[in-house]
Amino acid sequence: MYNTILFEKQGAKAYITLNRPETYNALSRELLQELKRAIDACAEDEEVRVVILSGGEGKSFSSGADLKEGIGDRDLGKILKQVYTPLILAMRGLQKPIICSLNGLAAGAGMSLALACDVIIAEEEAYFTELFVGIGLMPDAGSMYFLPRIIGAQRTFEWCSTGRQVSMREAKEVGLILDFGKDYKEKVEKLASQYAHSATRSIGMMKQVLNHSFNKNLEEVLNLEAEAQTICGYTHDFAEGVRAFLQKRPPVFQGK
Repeated sequence: MYNTILFEKQGAKAYITLNRPETYNALSRELLQELKRAIDACAEDEEVRVVILSGGEGKSFSSGADLKEGIGDRDLGKILKQVYTPLILAMRGLQKPIICSLNGLAAGAGMSLALACDVIIAEEEAYFTELFVGIGLMPDAGSMYFLPRIIGAQRTFEWCSTGRQVSMREAKEVGLILDFGKDYKEKVEKLASQYAHSATRSIGMMKQVLNHSFNKNLEEVLNLEAEAQTICGYTHDFAEGVRAFLQKRPPVFQGK
């Protein structure tokens, strides 16, 4: 079904693994399209309540765009619009949480891919680098949207204009990742299990409002919150949550 990624379901969890170890998971057109297809499948599958995206067992989550594949076409913006933009929008539009299990290097567009996830938990020796400037390019695939909103414009400019390596310790200090460590896989699984039994629709609404919150004024965000809360109010999980609260027991959510 897939040539460049691995896709596996375990109950409510969907595991997507980049699978081009010979290229350090460089992002080819085929990989990007297959990843978009997998994200769409997760959106349509009601059993899936959390997605875990990783780069497998190697030292690289993704080394960025596959330059060998794209070096013949100088219209790089066309390539971005054709394959990167649909994927990033699909990831941000997915009404389910995506956890990035960052196993190693995330460079260039590979870093953008990690940033498009909702939560990043990293291996201790992993690192980020916006290496675009080293080949005369600027960051793309969403980095210029995600980074300044998390770490601010000045630090974003410094990271991107120097292309230096950013450790996971620094990334956590500035709020770019949730956690890191040698036991990062256990931390990923613990959070994934929590999401797998949580109120998926309400998490989806949180994600949707967050996507717009930096571009709206207070009144507009209040209206978005009200609209999203109306949707949540009609869900099975809201009714179950209220029953469980009144009965003084843990809720049993179904993600509906």
